[in-house]
Amino acid sequence: MYSQKIQNLSESATIAMSRLAGELKAKGRDVLSFSAGEPDFDTPQVIKDEAIRALNSGWTKYTPVAGIPELLQAISYKLQKDNKLSYTPKEILVSNGAKQSLFNAFQALIEEGDEVIIPSPYWVTYPELVIYSGGKPVFLPTNENTDFKITSKQLKEAVTPKTKILVLTTPSNPTGMVYSKNELTQIAEVLKGTNIWVVSDEMYEKLIYGVDFTSSASISEDMMQRTITVNGLSKSVAMTGWRMGYLATKDLKLIKLIDNLQSQCTSNINSITQRASIVALNGEADSDIEMMREAFEKRRNLACQLIEEISGMSALKPQGAFYLFINIKNIHKFNGDSMKFCEQLLSQEGVALVPGSAFGMDGYVRFSFACSNEQIIEGFKRITKFINS
Repeated sequence: MYSQKIQNLSESATIAMSRLAGELKAKGRDVLSFSAGEPDFDTPQVIKDEAIRALNSGWTKYTPVAGIPELLQAISYKLQKDNKLSYTPKEILVSNGAKQSLFNAFQALIEEGDEVIIPSPYWVTYPELVIYSGGKPVFLPTNENTDFKITSKQLKEAVTPKTKILVLTTPSNPTGMVYSKNELTQIAEVLKGTNIWVVSDEMYEKLIYGVDFTSSASISEDMMQRTITVNGLSKSVAMTGWRMGYLATKDLKLIKLIDNLQSQCTSNINSITQRASIVALNGEADSDIEMMREAFEKRRNLACQLIEEISGMSALKPQGAFYLFINIKNIHKFNGDSMKFCEQLLSQEGVALVPGSAFGMDGYVRFSFACSNEQIIEGFKRITKFINS
């Protein structure tokens, strides 16, 4: 009755945990949710003001599928200024969030049986989209010894004649780790001479703490030609509900194919969002972005300090994003079962985390510190109580 393809698609684990926490709150439970990947800050006022101007001026009609020229130019400017990437407006396409950008890219590139290399732990959506597109995820496991990043040696051993795409996420969701320029250069050397695409998800690039950010496509001309750069405004500018993501590629045929696909499903993204996004990209919200980054860095430091005080739990200090990927393997009563840990923690103490199994790595849980200091402190108090009970 239903297609097997759609029945194989799972609900996002992060969304599922957030929904469950919301349901418990609605029933009167005192729930603290650290499961959502969403800034708790409001969208900067300068961006909202531009949206209001667009609305009042009647900017409410269809636009070109790929985005209005002014927005594509603003993205081109941003990529050159921030990332040293030279993309023309014709090499950029705007979608309803980075998820749709990723969906479009995988649909346009993957044929049945193609292999897509995904470092683990990974963002929950990657393997689901690859499988839906007919591809086969090939997971490369990482660990704390490599800061949860793949090595060039690992990559070289994983490449086969069927390898179509390598997915890179920097900074990482869920670990918050960032690939250095040297690490990306070594990866680029492995890919040289192959036909492997790189999908570089750089959504958290503005949320960096004490390290330098390097875009994958900036490493070399070879990497520029093979890389699809994916980004958006959800995390860095607190515009999650506005649904603005984009991809950039030097392959104009790929842009045309994706434009065709998007024209038959969603067409353009919200016209008002497009106008507001220009303000976010041209620097007018930079002070707001820096304010949020500084706040997240302080929260990261607080969360890392508190985790050190809990026996049996540990976490690498993230270099970006707003997550702690917490090791629970030494809490013996759970034997590394992250789902069991999260279910019982939510039931007993009203604290919602995301199990590491959702990211392809059991024995860990993801804690989002995109919330107030008070909530972080209370959350760790409850976690401590839970572990000691």
